[in-house]
Amino acid sequence: MTDGKPSAGEWLVGLIFIGLAVLVGYSLPHKSDMARFADNGDQPVAPAKAVQKAAPASGVEKGQPAAKTAFTPPDDSKIPDDDFGKMVKLGQAIFHDTQANAKEFVGNDLQCSNCHIDRGRLANSAPLWAAYVAYPAYRSKNDHVNTFQERLQGCFRYSMNGKAPPFNDKVLVALESYAYFLAQGLPTGDTKVAGRGYPALAKPANFDFQKGEQVYQAKCALCHGADGKGQKAADGSTVFPPLWGPRSFNWGAGMGSINNAAGFIKANMPLTQGNSLSDEDAWNVAAFLDSHERPQDPRFTGSAAGTRKKYHDSRMSLYGTKVGDTVLGEHSPPSSTVP
Repeated sequence: MTDGKPSAGEWLVGLIFIGLAVLVGYSLPHKSDMARFADNGDQPVAPAKAVQKAAPASGVEKGQPAAKTAFTPPDDSKIPDDDFGKMVKLGQAIFHDTQANAKEFVGNDLQCSNCHIDRGRLANSAPLWAAYVAYPAYRSKNDHVNTFQERLQGCFRYSMNGKAPPFNDKVLVALESYAYFLAQGLPTGDTKVAGRGYPALAKPANFDFQKGEQVYQAKCALCHGADGKGQKAADGSTVFPPLWGPRSFNWGAGMGSINNAAGFIKANMPLTQGNSLSDEDAWNVAAFLDSHERPQDPRFTGSAAGTRKKYHDSRMSLYGTKVGDTVLGEHSPPSSTVP
């Protein structure tokens, strides 16, 4: 472990990460490469093809053999040159630069591609192709069968701390078209395809917040900041997303569950160095991240205790629990402020 102050070598590695981030879809594309989403039918320019490949995961995704080869989605060159292809490209643009292309539904500083790396293509980073073939499906989160569009709505409401686009809104149709394109070749209903979701790590006996903070300062703070607020470019666009605080995902998001965060971190972080952390370090840094305050759960019942009992009654959620002198969720920043 380090004392939290990056060495000259770590700064050099950090600069390399920042350069690579543009390629893997973790940061925003240059605005010259992306037209704004407009109702007049103008199509944003598709971002450059990403180059990061899936690293083998040590965890097993819900009973899948770890050695099974992950699906490879179609290359961008396969996007058809027709009206459907235009919608696919719009969906890709929204996914990669959600801030610019679906800003009316976004309430924080995140993009879809922050949690679904390489524009939703990367295995073990909750790839979009694996999600598409798994719906419609029952979700315990809202206790009914969800369509794929409804699943996307949840991402805007929770992970983007925004508001759900209406059913069949152009944003949802574009994202669904992009997901359909990426999933070509996968059988509908294949819920066990390798690389789906994030790897499921064996649960630890406990979490060590202090060790998690040490891992964070040594491996994560260079990009995401010691204060977890991330980094922005000179034009205000997000380079590395905030991991907690008022501009991050809210308490209802999947990343607010320590197991999801640990699986994502293990397989994908530090950026371009997936599977370089031990399982223990992944669990501890995930617990550290999720021990910080963030926007309120949109399902807030009026009290942190009541909301925890109804929606967060799990060891994998710290919502409604006391960390230090703070009961998380009691004084959270407001959830979506999008009008």
